[in-house]
Amino acid sequence: MKKIGFLSFGHWTASPHSQTRSARDALLQSIELAVAAESLGADGAFFRVHHFARQLSSPFPLLAAVGARTRRIEIGTAVIDMRYENPLYMAEDAGAADLIAGGRLQLGISRGSPEQVIEGWRHFGYQPAEGESDADMGRRHAQALLEVLRGEGFARPNPRPMFANPPGLLRPEPHSQGLRERIWWGAASNATAVWAAKLGMHLQSSTLKDDETGEPFHIQQAAQIRAFRAAWKAAGHAREPRVSVSRSIFALVNEQDRAYFGRGRDEEDQIGFIDEKTRAIFGRTYAAEPDALIEQLREDEAIAEADTLLLTVPNQLGVAYNAHVIEAILTHVAPALQWR
Repeated sequence: MKKIGFLSFGHWTASPHSQTRSARDALLQSIELAVAAESLGADGAFFRVHHFARQLSSPFPLLAAVGARTRRIEIGTAVIDMRYENPLYMAEDAGAADLIAGGRLQLGISRGSPEQVIEGWRHFGYQPAEGESDADMGRRHAQALLEVLRGEGFARPNPRPMFANPPGLLRPEPHSQGLRERIWWGAASNATAVWAAKLGMHLQSSTLKDDETGEPFHIQQAAQIRAFRAAWKAAGHAREPRVSVSRSIFALVNEQDRAYFGRGRDEEDQIGFIDEKTRAIFGRTYAAEPDALIEQLREDEAIAEADTLLLTVPNQLGVAYNAHVIEAILTHVAPALQWR
């Protein structure tokens, strides 16, 4: 394990029990948490994108703002649903955010998961081609984005432009050199992890995946990571691959921690269906006193296989508490496990 960051979904609700009661709260607190995480020595600030939901949805203004307020920490997404994206417009937005951040953007994308509305991507103006599924469409959009991020010109210039053009074919601007090599794919299955490796995308594996063998979640996830690394090597990429896993981990170091997370819920993997056809396995939550937590995490095979750990944070509990959650892992857990 080399890097430890956080992952926020940016939930907000007007409930009096929430510290995050509006979309503005969610956005501003996300920026403040990234700043706090950097000051604590964390390595990454990542955000999940969900449309038609009271969560974070439009990532690039947020990423640009985080990039402007921080100097060292990696910033990214985990993940953006490519069924909703225009690859060329996305390349411009991502390029701008990456330039503002000084080349620290780690952009996690995916074909998407079940959303709040039926076929929400249709409302954004997209629909699968004939004979294509929405998942196919998401992967097609992803491949188009990868192609654009190479930075090669493809558009014929106007012979009488408003402004002078450089010679040759044109590309979307701004272009951020190196961003193509910092694209990650959120894979739910072993097959899509292998597909991502062949295309030279890093792997993000979350707290759920397709239940392909009936084994415990962390064992299936570790097998997925090994399949990804083998495919990457077979593809002959010159770069080193990166792999992140997400986990809900809480070190119980004070009474507030015990009140929130010390009741023994979700200590086992869960089985469910993310759609009518796909059986999924959901990873457990880890919550224990530091010594017990360390021993539990030693047994997690997928964490051992990954180089980056993203701690999912309960953002509605406020910036100060979530900074405490991150600090407790960095201070009381990570050193004993030699994660960094």
